[in-house]
Amino acid sequence: MIHIGGILFGFLPALIGYLVLKDKGPFIREHTATALNFQITLLIAYVVGSILTFVIIGIFLLLAAWIAAIVFGIIAAIKANNGEYYVYPVAIKFVS
Repeated sequence: MIHIGGILFGFLPALIGYLVLKDKGPFIREHTATALNFQITLLIAYVVGSILTFVIIGIFLLLAAWIAAIVFGIIAAIKANNGEYYVYPVAIKFVS
């Protein structure tokens, strides 16, 4: 649910999930940390894209970030549901 929550509500579900669930075991800690890293990366992309909308390229960056959030969020949720680890391909590692 942390991965899907990011699609709808940004980084807040991942942050809350990480803070509340990080001690529930290595699998859950890894998924919440991975989701939080991806959501922070998306937040940076959204800020940069918003700034760059003045030179048109920002619109494409915002669109790409939005699509990545949906696609990778769904993939991560499916992997977590199947008991598999997942690493977002474009996430910067901020927390571990």
